[in-house]
Amino acid sequence: MDINDAKVLVTGGNSGIGYGIAELLHGNGAQVIICGRNEQKIQQAAAEIGVTGFRADVSSETDVAALFAFAMEHLGGLNVVINNAGIGYLGSLPETSTEDFTRIWETNVKGAFMVGRAAAKQFIAQNTGNIINISSTAGQRGFANGSAYAASKFALSGLTECWRAELRKHNIRVMQINPSEVITDFGSKIGLEPTDTEKKLKASEIAHVALAMLSMNDVGFITDASVWATNP
Repeated sequence: MDINDAKVLVTGGNSGIGYGIAELLHGNGAQVIICGRNEQKIQQAAAEIGVTGFRADVSSETDVAALFAFAMEHLGGLNVVINNAGIGYLGSLPETSTEDFTRIWETNVKGAFMVGRAAAKQFIAQNTGNIINISSTAGQRGFANGSAYAASKFALSGLTECWRAELRKHNIRVMQINPSEVITDFGSKIGLEPTDTEKKLKASEIAHVALAMLSMNDVGFITDASVWATNP
């Protein structure tokens, strides 16, 4: 697609990967709306990038409905949804509470599902659209202390495959990006303090992949892309 024609919604856009994607797409001519759970943070990020911000928690069905209504009205349509909002958690299996597991699932899986469902309704009606799910290499291979997070990302990969099979006939491209470790505040929030940060991936690398996926002629699409640091 021509990025100048892109009308984009990025969930979880106030920091990290979502912020980087929104910034790069806007810089290449797209109209962009970002959302996040914190009103102050999302408006500050929107002002920095030069896009529009909207407070919404993707784990809330009411918020998702309001978000899509706002995006459709503000942009005059929608043809790209970046399903990026997600939270992390690390804990051993015995120490992971049901509450923590459920909290991760509510945002990373149920939230992604509700955003994808709202996008699909609009894109089917217009017989075109693009969905990019931001998953993780944790959705390809599990790791110690990752039960809650890895399970949520494996589930997201399953959703991506189902949507792709279902929506291709409507000219809807469903794609997925699987980043390995990316230097954002996501890691610090769950107690990870990376070393040799200059050798690690930045949000800009993931944004580059999203832009490349969308820029391909609509006759084809990249189903999924895993992104690793060259020599971390």
